Formats: sequence, structure tokens, C-alpha cells
Amino acid sequence: MLRAPRGTHDILPSDQPTRRHIVATAQQLAELAGYRGFEPPTFEQADLFIRGVGAGTDIVEKEMYLFEDRSGDRLALRPEGTASACRAYLEHGMANQLQPVKLHYHLPIFRYERPQAGRFRQHTQFGIEAIGIRDAALDAEVIELGWRIPEALGIKHLTLSINSIGDAQDRQRYVPLLRDHFRPHRDNLCDDCRDRFERAPLRLLDCKEDRCQPFRTGAPRMSEHLRPESKAYYDELQLSLDAIGIPFKERPTLVRGLDYYTHTVFEIEPPTSGSQVTLIAGGRYDGLIEELGGPHTPGIGFGMGIERLALTLDAQGLGAVLPPAPPVVLVHLGAAARRAAARIASDLRREGIGAHLVFGDRSLKAQLRHAGRTGARMAVIIGERELQQGQATIRDLADSQQREVAIDRVVAELAAADLYTEE
Repeated sequence: MLRAPRGTHDILPSDQPTRRHIVATAQQLAELAGYRGFEPPTFEQADLFIRGVGAGTDIVEKEMYLFEDRSGDRLALRPEGTASACRAYLEHGMANQLQPVKLHYHLPIFRYERPQAGRFRQHTQFGIEAIGIRDAALDAEVIELGWRIPEALGIKHLTLSINSIGDAQDRQRYVPLLRDHFRPHRDNLCDDCRDRFERAPLRLLDCKEDRCQPFRTGAPRMSEHLRPESKAYYDELQLSLDAIGIPFKERPTLVRGLDYYTHTVFEIEPPTSGSQVTLIAGGRYDGLIEELGGPHTPGIGFGMGIERLALTLDAQGLGAVLPPAPPVVLVHLGAAARRAAARIASDLRREGIGAHLVFGDRSLKAQLRHAGRTGARMAVIIGERELQQGQATIRDLADSQQREVAIDRVVAELAAADLYTEE
């Protein structure tokens, strides 16, 4: 039997209410802060991510879905949203708009990685980007928005971790110190970290392998080796977060896994009874647009995994419920009655009243049994006799009480019944 590919999943009707609730909440809060919707193509030129995300990153080396189209162009399914937003900023001349340009998006993301709880090879991400201004107050605004979304959804006891990884000049001074710390332990590191020692030394700090954890003890802190201007920016970020009442902790080992990050990086996590599960993560990327061939243009943003957030909501009993079933079901006997029932169902829907129409050639008893299973409150029954008399029967499916009404009065009668009020 054919199944969904490994690392993908079907988003079933029972999954939809929570996902819609998450996205609607995120979009509402983003738009209150002036962010506007953006939707890039699902695939881009592969070079966008190779140059933007970084040729030595796990995303580019191990996780991107690469293919050639019929013209021989090398393309990639989108593995993240920030590079696409920056490409669009350049392509559409957004530098001429009011700065910063504030964008939000809700997109499928594709990465060939090991499937795990809440993370799939195709997963869904809500993202925020603020491009064109470098200001610690803007960093704080983006972080606050990331904090407010799960807070508004009812998740409690969140943890915000922040760090500064400086810029290229800061890292030029810091990386040799980091390598000096890890060099005596190099042979005992995991395979990935031995590779990172040369090509991505900052990633040594956030390795999740147990064998590498002891070697992080005593590693030099980036925040203690920042240039004065970078340190002042990081200090101002912390003061800005304090001013808006967002609690945070510094995590010196927080670096994130993409080459484009500079200065501010952050993660927001829920309370968990084991390994931490990041709900929202992001940071500043002041050199990314330059990597894509544009002028120096600062930016900051975050990504939020919809699947992981939905799992957290369900675990805390905060998941949304399915909307109520249509409260009316149309039961009919005979071809002419079926057409009359279909017209009434259409009229009800135009009035904002949900209606099921029973399909197939079924007996009255079978249709009423089906009606009882739909969750509807009322059944409208039309047969050939009723149709000739211009009548229909409205039956309460809870107590089987019924009454006859004129067919042209059915919609008005049901509209007056206030069918969406709990009894």
C-alpha cells in the first residue's frame, strides 16, 4: 500500500483547528506590530541557499532537496524562509520602502533530516523578518513577538535564551581561543564536531551529542570577547527586554546553525521533562544580503515550527477543538425531493447555517440513521408526498419531536431556532 514518504505526514481534519488557531494568533499579533504577509515560491535557485545559508552548513551539505528542472537550472526546495525574504527584498527594490520592511510568512519547509517529534522532512513554519534597520530595540521587538505568540496560546513557563555571537571581527578574535580550548579534546569529539573544528567552530558549543557535553565546560564565552561596540549593542538588547518585561537568561553556548547569523541569537522553549524542544528560534543576519550580492543591509527574524507548537499545546491540554458539525441534515425520498433538498441546503448555507445533504440511494431509515451520526441537531425530511403538498418535516434529532412547515418557510424557521447555541 502506498504511504506518505518517510518524514512527511498528512494534516488530517482533526489536526486543522489547532494549526489554524496557531497561525491566526501569530498573524494577528504580527500585524499589530506592522508586519505584513509574504509568500515566496516553494523552490528557488539552489545558489540562493548555498550562498545565503552557507556552503558548510548541515542544511546545504546534508539536508537540501536539490534537483534540475527541464531547462537544466539547479533548484532547491525551500529549506528555510529568511534567504527567500532577503532575495525578494533585493529583487523588488524594498530598500526604497519605509524601513525596516516587516514581513511575516506561513510556509512549508523541506529538509532531509532525521524525523523526530514535531519535526518532519516537510514541516510548516511561521516566520518573521524585519529588514533594513540595525537597532537593539528592533531585536527586542522581534523577540517579544516570538514570546507573545505562545503566551497568547496559553503556554506557560516559557524560557527565553539569548546570546551574542558578534560579527566577523569579533569572531576573528574569538575563534582561535575556542579552538585552543577544544584542541586537546579533538580526538574524543563526535565525528560532526571534529569536522566543525575546522569549518564551523562556533557549532562546537551547541552539539547535542552526550560525548561532547563535558568538553564545553570552561569554554571561553563569546560575550566576554566582544569588541566594545558589540558589547554595547548586546547590553542595550538586555535593557530593552527588561523594559518591556520579557524575562530571559543568557546562554553562552547558544550559537544557532546557520552561517548568516550575527550578534543577537535567541531561542524560546517550553517546559519539558527531558531534552529541550525549541519552539521559536532566530537572530540577526546583518551580512546576509551582502552575501546575495546586495549592499550592506541589516536584518533580524525568527522561525516558529507549527508542528512542535501544536504538540506542546496538545500536551498542555490547550489544543483547539473541531468546529461544530453542520446543525442541519437534509433527508429526501425521490429525485424531485432530492433537488428540493439540495436547494434548501444551498439556501441555508447562504444564510450562514451549516447543512449536510445525504447522498446516495438510501431508505428513509438509513438516511435518518446517517443523520444521527453526523452530529446535526435537526433533520429536514422531504418526500414525494410532502413535495406535492409544499410541506417539509423538521425533526429534532435529540428527542424525535417533529413538525411540518411550508417548504418556503424552512430556512426562516431554522434561522430562528438559533441552532449554534448550546442546549
